[in-house]
Amino acid sequence: MDISVIIPLYNEEESLPELISWIGQVMSANQFSYEVILIDDGSTDNSWEVVSQLQQKSAFVKGIRFLRNYGKSAALNEGFKAAQGDYIITMDADLQDSPDEIPSLYQMIREGGFDIVSGWKKKRYDNALTKNLPSKLYNYVTGKMSGVKLHDMNCGLKIYRRKVVQSIEVYGEMHRYIPVLAKWAGFRKITEKPVVHQARKYGVSKFGWERFVNGFLDLASILFIGKYGKKPMHVFGLWGSIVFLLGAGIWIYLAIAKFAFMQYKMTERPLFYVGIISLVIGTQLFLAGFLGELITRNSADRNHYNIDEKIGF
Repeated sequence: MDISVIIPLYNEEESLPELISWIGQVMSANQFSYEVILIDDGSTDNSWEVVSQLQQKSAFVKGIRFLRNYGKSAALNEGFKAAQGDYIITMDADLQDSPDEIPSLYQMIREGGFDIVSGWKKKRYDNALTKNLPSKLYNYVTGKMSGVKLHDMNCGLKIYRRKVVQSIEVYGEMHRYIPVLAKWAGFRKITEKPVVHQARKYGVSKFGWERFVNGFLDLASILFIGKYGKKPMHVFGLWGSIVFLLGAGIWIYLAIAKFAFMQYKMTERPLFYVGIISLVIGTQLFLAGFLGELITRNSADRNHYNIDEKIGF
């Protein structure tokens, strides 16, 4: 199979028929073998009924339904696990991503030898204050911190080689930083392509202000996990030892001053409290590294989601 198209959705009953029809026209015109995997992230409207109807009309359509809303990262992670295509395309369900971009993305990743080609919405139809400006800030900060230089890191329209999505795990709000995850996994051939961004035709945006805070927290997690995820003791143990030795040195100094030089009122000195705090913090950091090592050896079931139904598989 040439292409798997993965589409997370939440309350998008109006746009789905038009989107699936559009994708089908593009795929047929280019003679691609394909599948479309629709992941219903706990919709409260009739989205799943629409998905079921679309699957009955076309064998190319497959559906996964969550019992409740887990978020876009969870939907993408399940889609990545189910995809069978040699190349994986992700896009949003709100018709703001154009399926007409699929052939050029496919050609670019095949002929250019890239691991990921990310869409770049040069001209956006989102609110400039609440979405465009924060997006530019995110992209700038992420590029500086991760070394992945993309103008539009969070664009939903991307194409991946299958081995890329099989090598990464997406949870929390980390769908925003999949190129960064891929880089840490060893896939460094990442580029971007300007794509058409269409004005929203139905409904409203499903993302609120909390995405700003969650996004920065997840970026910090990705950068730390990418560098120290397999060896937490190297960072916590190192700094814990340094801080502990600093505290121990202060106490040795105070002990010598008291017993060798008969100095008094040691507990009234600020240095005494600096020593205590250093010993406590150093011990805590060392224990955090030790516990981190234990946790890394026992894989957590981070990406288990309650799936209500699957169709088309």
